[in-house]
Amino acid sequence: MKLSNWLAAGCLALAMGGTATAGVEIPAEDERLSDARTSDLERVDELQPVRVAEDVYAIIGSIDGRSYDNLGLTMNLGFVVTDEGVVLIDSGPSYAFGEMLEAAIGEVTDQPVTHVIGIGSQDHRWMADGYFREQGAELITLERTAETRKDFADDHIERMSGILEDRFEGTEAVVTDEPLEGDRHELKIGGTEFHLEFWADAHFPGDAVVYLPQTDVFFSGDMVYLDRMLGIHPWSDPVAWLTAVEKLEEKAPAAVVPGHGDVAGMDLVTAETGDYLRFVVSGVEQAHEDWASLQEAVDDLSDAPEFEHLEHFGDWHRTNVNRTYLFME
Repeated sequence: MKLSNWLAAGCLALAMGGTATAGVEIPAEDERLSDARTSDLERVDELQPVRVAEDVYAIIGSIDGRSYDNLGLTMNLGFVVTDEGVVLIDSGPSYAFGEMLEAAIGEVTDQPVTHVIGIGSQDHRWMADGYFREQGAELITLERTAETRKDFADDHIERMSGILEDRFEGTEAVVTDEPLEGDRHELKIGGTEFHLEFWADAHFPGDAVVYLPQTDVFFSGDMVYLDRMLGIHPWSDPVAWLTAVEKLEEKAPAAVVPGHGDVAGMDLVTAETGDYLRFVVSGVEQAHEDWASLQEAVDDLSDAPEFEHLEHFGDWHRTNVNRTYLFME
Protein backbone atom coordinates (compact mmCIF):
# COMPACT_ATOMS: atom_id res chain seq x y z
CA MET A 1 0.00 0.00 0.00
CA LYS A 2 1.29 3.46 -0.86
CA LEU A 3 2.14 5.68 2.09
CA SER A 4 -0.15 8.37 0.77
CA ASN A 5 -3.06 5.98 1.09
CA TRP A 6 -2.32 5.70 4.81
CA LEU A 7 -2.48 9.45 5.19
CA ALA A 8 -5.20 11.06 7.24
CA ALA A 9 -3.70 14.51 7.19
CA GLY A 10 -5.30 17.71 8.34
CA CYS A 11 -4.19 21.29 8.55
CA LEU A 12 -3.69 22.15 12.18
CA ALA A 13 -4.65 25.83 12.31
CA LEU A 14 -3.78 26.55 15.90
CA ALA A 15 -5.23 29.42 17.87
CA MET A 16 -1.94 30.29 19.48
CA GLY A 17 -1.61 32.91 22.17
CA GLY A 18 1.51 34.70 20.93
CA THR A 19 0.19 36.43 17.81
CA ALA A 20 2.90 38.65 16.34
CA THR A 21 3.04 41.20 13.53
CA ALA A 22 2.24 40.52 9.87
CA GLY A 23 -0.36 37.91 10.74
CA VAL A 24 2.23 35.58 12.19
CA GLU A 25 1.11 33.06 14.76
CA ILE A 26 3.56 31.87 17.39
CA PRO A 27 2.71 29.97 20.55
CA ALA A 28 2.70 31.46 24.00
CA GLU A 29 5.00 29.81 26.51
CA ASP A 30 2.20 27.57 27.77
CA GLU A 31 0.92 26.80 24.26
CA ARG A 32 3.84 25.11 22.58
CA LEU A 33 3.16 23.18 19.39
CA SER A 34 3.75 19.78 20.97
CA ASP A 35 0.33 18.58 19.82
CA ALA A 36 1.40 19.21 16.24
CA ARG A 37 4.85 17.70 16.49
CA THR A 38 5.15 14.54 14.45
CA SER A 39 7.24 12.89 17.15
CA ASP A 40 4.14 12.79 19.34
CA LEU A 41 2.24 10.68 16.83
CA GLU A 42 2.49 6.92 16.95
CA ARG A 43 3.70 6.99 13.38
CA VAL A 44 4.34 9.65 10.75
CA ASP A 45 1.52 8.40 8.54
CA GLU A 46 -0.40 11.53 9.50
CA LEU A 47 1.44 14.76 8.86
CA GLN A 48 -0.03 17.90 10.34
CA PRO A 49 0.87 21.16 8.59
CA VAL A 50 1.02 23.99 11.11
CA ARG A 51 -0.06 27.44 9.96
CA VAL A 52 2.64 29.98 10.73
CA ALA A 53 1.23 32.91 8.76
CA GLU A 54 -1.10 33.44 5.83
CA ASP A 55 -0.19 30.77 3.23
CA VAL A 56 2.92 29.78 5.23
CA TYR A 57 3.08 26.34 6.87
CA ALA A 58 5.57 24.19 8.73
CA ILE A 59 5.89 20.46 9.24
CA ILE A 60 7.28 20.00 12.76
CA GLY A 61 9.42 16.88 12.96
CA SER A 62 10.49 14.71 15.84
CA ILE A 63 13.21 15.84 18.24
CA ASP A 64 14.14 12.20 18.76
CA GLY A 65 16.73 10.36 16.68
CA ARG A 66 15.98 9.04 13.22
CA SER A 67 14.09 5.76 13.24
CA TYR A 68 12.08 3.49 10.99
CA ASP A 69 8.85 4.55 12.68
CA ASN A 70 9.42 8.31 12.40
CA LEU A 71 10.64 7.86 8.80
CA GLY A 72 13.67 10.02 9.51
CA LEU A 73 11.50 13.12 9.98
CA THR A 74 13.62 14.55 12.78
CA MET A 75 13.72 18.13 11.55
CA ASN A 76 11.33 20.80 10.30
CA LEU A 77 10.49 21.83 6.78
CA GLY A 78 7.93 24.21 5.34
CA PHE A 79 5.84 25.19 2.40
CA VAL A 80 4.32 28.38 1.05
CA VAL A 81 1.18 28.54 -1.05
CA THR A 82 1.61 31.09 -3.85
CA ASP A 83 -0.57 32.23 -6.74
CA GLU A 84 1.30 29.89 -9.08
CA GLY A 85 1.81 26.82 -6.90
CA VAL A 86 3.36 25.52 -3.70
CA VAL A 87 6.99 26.23 -2.84
CA LEU A 88 8.64 23.75 -0.49
CA ILE A 89 11.46 24.74 1.84
CA ASP A 90 13.40 21.47 2.00
CA SER A 91 11.69 18.25 0.95
CA GLY A 92 12.30 15.58 3.59
CA PRO A 93 14.16 12.33 4.19
CA SER A 94 13.04 9.94 1.42
CA TYR A 95 11.16 9.42 -1.82
CA ALA A 96 8.31 7.80 0.13
CA PHE A 97 8.13 10.78 2.45
CA GLY A 98 7.78 13.05 -0.56
CA GLU A 99 4.59 11.22 -1.47
CA MET A 100 3.28 11.64 2.07
CA LEU A 101 4.14 15.32 2.11
CA GLU A 102 2.42 15.94 -1.21
CA ALA A 103 -0.75 14.35 0.15
CA ALA A 104 -0.59 16.47 3.32
CA ILE A 105 -0.19 19.62 1.26
CA GLY A 106 -3.23 18.53 -0.71
CA GLU A 107 -5.30 18.89 2.45
CA VAL A 108 -4.35 22.59 2.50
CA THR A 109 -4.49 23.55 -1.18
CA ASP A 110 -5.20 22.16 -4.61
CA GLN A 111 -2.08 23.86 -5.93
CA PRO A 112 0.75 21.53 -7.05
CA VAL A 113 4.30 21.74 -5.74
CA THR A 114 6.13 23.77 -8.36
CA HIS A 115 9.43 24.57 -6.62
CA VAL A 116 11.64 23.11 -3.90
CA ILE A 117 14.02 25.56 -2.27
CA GLY A 118 16.76 23.54 -0.60
CA ILE A 119 18.43 25.13 2.39
CA GLY A 120 19.84 22.14 4.28
CA SER A 121 22.57 19.64 3.48
CA GLN A 122 21.88 16.94 6.06
CA ASP A 123 20.33 13.69 4.82
CA HIS A 124 16.79 14.10 6.14
CA ARG A 125 16.40 17.53 4.52
CA TRP A 126 16.68 16.80 0.81
CA MET A 127 16.32 13.11 -0.01
CA ALA A 128 12.75 13.67 -1.29
CA ASP A 129 13.97 16.09 -3.97
CA GLY A 130 13.93 13.25 -6.49
CA TYR A 131 10.23 12.61 -5.89
CA PHE A 132 9.26 16.23 -6.42
CA ARG A 133 11.43 16.59 -9.50
CA GLU A 134 9.58 13.62 -10.97
CA GLN A 135 6.34 15.53 -10.37
CA GLY A 136 7.72 18.47 -12.33
CA ALA A 137 8.98 20.74 -9.54
CA GLU A 138 12.00 22.96 -10.07
CA LEU A 139 14.85 22.43 -7.60
CA ILE A 140 16.45 25.65 -6.32
CA THR A 141 19.64 25.45 -4.28
CA LEU A 142 22.66 27.65 -3.69
CA GLU A 143 25.88 26.37 -5.22
CA ARG A 144 27.43 26.03 -1.75
CA THR A 145 24.55 23.86 -0.56
CA ALA A 146 24.61 21.71 -3.69
CA GLU A 147 28.32 21.04 -3.29
CA THR A 148 27.91 19.90 0.31
CA ARG A 149 25.04 17.63 -0.67
CA LYS A 150 27.23 16.01 -3.33
CA ASP A 151 30.11 15.61 -0.88
CA PHE A 152 27.94 13.84 1.71
CA ALA A 153 25.54 12.02 -0.63
CA ASP A 154 27.05 8.55 -0.47
CA ASP A 155 27.33 8.60 3.33
CA HIS A 156 23.78 9.89 3.65
CA ILE A 157 22.34 7.23 1.37
CA GLU A 158 24.14 4.49 3.29
CA ARG A 159 23.03 5.81 6.67
CA MET A 160 19.39 6.44 5.82
CA SER A 161 18.94 3.16 3.95
CA GLY A 162 20.18 1.33 7.05
CA ILE A 163 17.64 3.12 9.23
CA LEU A 164 14.59 3.24 6.97
CA GLU A 165 15.11 -0.06 5.11
CA ASP A 166 12.10 -0.63 2.81
CA ARG A 167 10.79 2.87 3.56
CA PHE A 168 13.86 4.25 1.76
CA GLU A 169 13.28 2.32 -1.45
CA GLY A 170 13.37 4.43 -4.60
CA THR A 171 15.32 7.22 -2.92
CA GLU A 172 18.25 8.70 -4.80
CA ALA A 173 20.55 11.62 -4.06
CA VAL A 174 19.20 14.13 -6.59
CA VAL A 175 21.07 17.44 -6.76
CA THR A 176 20.13 20.19 -9.19
CA ASP A 177 22.43 20.58 -12.19
CA GLU A 178 21.98 24.35 -12.14
CA PRO A 179 22.56 25.66 -8.61
CA LEU A 180 22.53 29.40 -7.99
CA GLU A 181 25.88 31.15 -7.81
CA GLY A 182 26.52 33.62 -5.04
CA ASP A 183 25.22 33.94 -1.50
CA ARG A 184 22.03 35.99 -1.85
CA HIS A 185 19.08 35.72 -4.18
CA GLU A 186 15.72 37.50 -4.05
CA LEU A 187 13.24 35.23 -5.77
CA LYS A 188 9.65 36.02 -6.64
CA ILE A 189 7.38 33.04 -7.24
CA GLY A 190 3.64 33.44 -7.71
CA GLY A 191 3.68 36.91 -6.17
CA THR A 192 5.57 35.79 -3.05
CA GLU A 193 9.10 36.96 -2.26
CA PHE A 194 11.70 34.49 -1.03
CA HIS A 195 15.11 35.69 0.13
CA LEU A 196 17.48 32.73 -0.16
CA GLU A 197 20.76 33.51 1.59
CA PHE A 198 23.95 31.94 2.90
CA TRP A 199 25.02 33.40 6.22
CA ALA A 200 27.71 31.04 7.52
CA ASP A 201 29.02 27.50 7.54
CA ALA A 202 27.35 26.36 10.74
CA HIS A 203 25.89 22.91 11.43
CA PHE A 204 26.79 21.81 7.89
CA PRO A 205 28.89 23.73 5.37
CA GLY A 206 26.78 25.59 2.84
CA ASP A 207 23.54 25.55 4.79
CA ALA A 208 21.26 28.42 3.78
CA VAL A 209 18.25 30.29 5.16
CA VAL A 210 15.00 31.63 3.67
CA TYR A 211 13.30 34.85 4.73
CA LEU A 212 9.75 35.75 3.69
CA PRO A 213 9.58 39.57 3.90
CA GLN A 214 5.85 39.80 3.26
CA THR A 215 5.03 37.82 6.40
CA ASP A 216 8.28 38.39 8.36
CA VAL A 217 8.83 34.63 8.76
CA PHE A 218 12.33 33.19 8.83
CA PHE A 219 13.19 29.58 7.97
CA SER A 220 16.51 29.11 9.75
CA GLY A 221 17.31 25.53 8.83
CA ASP A 222 19.85 24.05 11.21
CA MET A 223 21.09 27.45 12.33
CA VAL A 224 18.48 27.31 15.11
CA TYR A 225 17.68 24.41 17.44
CA LEU A 226 14.82 24.73 19.92
CA ASP A 227 13.56 22.23 22.49
CA ARG A 228 16.60 20.01 21.90
CA MET A 229 20.35 20.39 22.18
CA LEU A 230 22.11 21.46 18.99
CA GLY A 231 24.87 19.26 17.62
CA ILE A 232 28.36 20.41 16.69
CA HIS A 233 29.96 18.00 14.21
CA PRO A 234 33.64 17.72 13.20
CA TRP A 235 32.73 19.71 10.06
CA SER A 236 30.71 22.36 11.92
CA ASP A 237 32.01 25.88 12.51
CA PRO A 238 30.68 26.93 15.93
CA VAL A 239 32.24 30.40 15.75
CA ALA A 240 30.64 31.25 12.42
CA TRP A 241 27.44 29.62 13.66
CA LEU A 242 27.31 32.03 16.59
CA THR A 243 27.97 34.97 14.28
CA ALA A 244 25.03 33.91 12.11
CA VAL A 245 22.70 33.58 15.09
CA GLU A 246 23.71 37.02 16.32
CA LYS A 247 22.88 38.37 12.87
CA LEU A 248 19.45 36.75 13.22
CA GLU A 249 19.05 38.35 16.65
CA GLU A 250 19.65 41.75 15.04
CA LYS A 251 17.17 40.99 12.25
CA ALA A 252 14.53 39.87 14.78
CA PRO A 253 11.83 38.44 12.50
CA ALA A 254 8.32 37.97 13.83
CA ALA A 255 8.60 34.17 13.79
CA VAL A 256 11.31 31.60 13.25
CA VAL A 257 10.71 28.13 11.89
CA PRO A 258 13.79 26.45 13.38
CA GLY A 259 15.63 23.46 12.02
CA HIS A 260 14.48 21.50 15.07
CA GLY A 261 11.77 22.22 17.63
CA ASP A 262 8.64 24.32 17.59
CA VAL A 263 7.97 27.58 15.79
CA ALA A 264 8.90 30.44 18.10
CA GLY A 265 9.78 34.09 18.51
CA MET A 266 13.25 35.49 19.01
CA ASP A 267 13.28 35.29 22.81
CA LEU A 268 13.39 31.51 22.68
CA VAL A 269 15.87 31.50 19.79
CA THR A 270 18.22 33.57 21.91
CA ALA A 271 17.69 31.49 25.04
CA GLU A 272 18.16 28.04 23.51
CA THR A 273 20.52 28.60 20.58
CA GLY A 274 22.20 31.99 20.86
CA ASP A 275 22.96 31.85 24.58
CA TYR A 276 24.11 28.24 24.33
CA LEU A 277 26.59 28.98 21.54
CA ARG A 278 27.84 32.04 23.44
CA PHE A 279 28.33 29.87 26.53
CA VAL A 280 30.35 27.26 24.65
CA VAL A 281 32.37 29.54 22.38
CA SER A 282 33.26 32.09 25.08
CA GLY A 283 34.01 29.32 27.58
CA VAL A 284 36.34 27.54 25.19
CA GLU A 285 37.98 30.83 24.24
CA GLN A 286 38.72 31.45 27.92
CA ALA A 287 40.02 27.91 28.31
CA HIS A 288 42.52 28.49 25.51
CA GLU A 289 43.61 31.78 27.05
CA ASP A 290 44.17 29.93 30.34
CA TRP A 291 46.12 27.16 28.59
CA ALA A 292 43.60 24.63 29.84
CA SER A 293 43.79 21.14 28.37
CA LEU A 294 40.96 19.68 26.34
CA GLN A 295 39.82 17.53 29.24
CA GLU A 296 39.99 20.44 31.67
CA ALA A 297 37.89 22.59 29.34
CA VAL A 298 35.25 19.90 28.88
CA ASP A 299 35.07 19.29 32.64
CA ASP A 300 34.94 22.99 33.49
CA LEU A 301 32.11 23.68 31.04
CA SER A 302 30.14 20.49 31.61
CA ASP A 303 27.91 22.13 34.23
CA ALA A 304 25.33 24.16 32.32
CA PRO A 305 22.03 23.98 34.25
CA GLU A 306 20.33 26.63 32.10
CA PHE A 307 20.46 24.25 29.15
CA GLU A 308 19.83 20.90 30.83
CA HIS A 309 16.13 21.01 29.93
CA LEU A 310 16.98 20.62 26.26
CA GLU A 311 16.41 17.14 24.88
CA HIS A 312 19.69 15.24 24.27
CA PHE A 313 21.69 17.56 26.54
CA GLY A 314 23.44 14.59 28.10
CA ASP A 315 24.30 13.12 24.71
CA TRP A 316 25.63 16.25 23.06
CA HIS A 317 26.84 18.93 25.47
CA ARG A 318 30.27 17.57 26.38
CA THR A 319 30.83 16.55 22.75
CA ASN A 320 29.97 20.09 21.65
CA VAL A 321 32.55 21.55 24.03
CA ASN A 322 35.13 19.00 22.89
CA ARG A 323 34.67 19.78 19.21
CA THR A 324 34.59 23.53 19.77
CA TYR A 325 37.88 23.31 21.65
CA LEU A 326 39.49 21.39 18.80
CA PHE A 327 38.04 23.77 16.23
CA MET A 328 39.40 26.83 18.04
CA GLU A 329 42.88 25.44 18.72
